[in-house]
Amino acid sequence: MSYVFSLAIALTLFWFGMSFMTKPLILILGVISVALTVTLVGRLGLLDRETAPYHRIFAFIRYAPWLIGEIIKSNWKVLKAILSPELDIHPTLVKVRTTCKSDLAKVVFANSITLTPGTVTLRVEDDFMLVHGLYEVDSEPEDFAEMDRRASIAADGKPAQKGK
Repeated sequence: MSYVFSLAIALTLFWFGMSFMTKPLILILGVISVALTVTLVGRLGLLDRETAPYHRIFAFIRYAPWLIGEIIKSNWKVLKAILSPELDIHPTLVKVRTTCKSDLAKVVFANSITLTPGTVTLRVEDDFMLVHGLYEVDSEPEDFAEMDRRASIAADGKPAQKGK
């Protein structure tokens, strides 16, 4: 039921944010379109915690500043490499094990890696991700553990246990 409510709120906010219309007829049509959409999504069986993760919005808001800090730190390293007179990079491919259990958490983790300059997630298979990094020193599997933990908390509400 909370998924229905969160989807309805999200669609209403999106609809109103895109239209900014307050005429009664338009508002009634907006309510009808949101109700119809929520009903159809429910009847099709598409409504679950991963298709409507709006209940996790505050966890994602807490995750965002940390991720932005990591992006800024990585930007600084990449900028130094670009401006350096000698090309001082050592590219590597590394297989990173993730403790994220849900698909949503894995997507958040993989996208967080890709958003961070100097690293790109190339493949996600089960509990492993293939990551390309510009610096071998900064691309060890344990270097991604904190991001994995935080992505799991943001998407699933709790860190996954290692080895489970």
